[in-house]
Amino acid sequence: MTYTEHFEQIVKDQLARVERLLASSEMTDFSKKEKIIIGTIDGDGIGPIIMDSCRKILEKLLADEIASGKIELRTIDGLTLENRIAKMETVPQDVLAAIKECDLLLKGPTTTPGKGDNLPNIESANVTLRRELDLFANVRPVVIPEKNIDWIFYRENTEGEYALGSRGVDINEDISIDFKVTTTIGTKRLARAAFEYAKNNGNKNVSIVTKANIMKKTDGKFLSLCQEVAKDYPGIKVDDWYVDIMAANLVNDQINSQFNVVILPNLYGDIITDEAAQLQGGVGTAGSANIGGRYAMFEAIHGSAPRMMEDGIGEYANPASINRAAVMMLKHIGFVQKAAILEKALDAAQEALSLPGDGTGNTATDFTAFVLERLS
Repeated sequence: MTYTEHFEQIVKDQLARVERLLASSEMTDFSKKEKIIIGTIDGDGIGPIIMDSCRKILEKLLADEIASGKIELRTIDGLTLENRIAKMETVPQDVLAAIKECDLLLKGPTTTPGKGDNLPNIESANVTLRRELDLFANVRPVVIPEKNIDWIFYRENTEGEYALGSRGVDINEDISIDFKVTTTIGTKRLARAAFEYAKNNGNKNVSIVTKANIMKKTDGKFLSLCQEVAKDYPGIKVDDWYVDIMAANLVNDQINSQFNVVILPNLYGDIITDEAAQLQGGVGTAGSANIGGRYAMFEAIHGSAPRMMEDGIGEYANPASINRAAVMMLKHIGFVQKAAILEKALDAAQEALSLPGDGTGNTATDFTAFVLERLS
């Protein structure tokens, strides 16, 4: 295939993708749903331990909604490494079918086999779920109370430079070309998700980050479309920044507390969210979610900690991350007050308890009891 034929095929594939996106569903309006089904998945290693904590906490926090039938917590079994290997499926079809019957997914960590594990080469369950559920927005909050910083980043998850990262072209030994993709529907659905969050959480400020002065077609389109969506939210203050200036502003204490919700294309979002997380204390301190039109997935950001299980200290696993993911989930569906109550209890637990994960200090049971007491 010549490079011109290669380019033509890329264009055809992207046009076909746009057609599929146009046929997909709009963002779910959870305020209009009679019942919201939250699928809970244990995962591997310490997953069952921390998910048990999260279920107990949600069952108490959402007791009235569960009793009235507004909320259902539904346990989904089978997304374990053993079952995935036995069926040689990254996400077994029966498990995927059960997931698709839910509106939201609250997921414990799953293990992806590495080269030295002597296990079949099975793809990451997360990668498969993002693709199968079309989870187009990566959402990451960063909170630094002592600096009055409360940021949440909406990073486009399926387009930009990453969409065709493996399909660049070597024209000859002197020239190589990569591609960047921006679509109308891909950008608008990301922007709407961000503005809906801003509206549901007190009309927070929204900032749009691009390099539209240089990347005039793709970033220019991204900026224009976000501004178009903004017109549907007249109560929200909107501004826009170039990505290099935003990177500088995040470390400028005279201005950084003014930012709330930030919308970014894929590559810029990848870089800026890592910078923001580092300011919070490191990339391991930031939770994240993957949001789609029909579905959304919230999860612990750490791994399954097999060594803790091998050492017999799984009971000392820290359930904080999965419960922080639950806070994000509650905000996503508009349960802002419930999210604030849980977040306050989690902050108190972080201050009062010690869970270093080395078999010393408090246990997951201690953590759960502490939080439950503060939900009374």
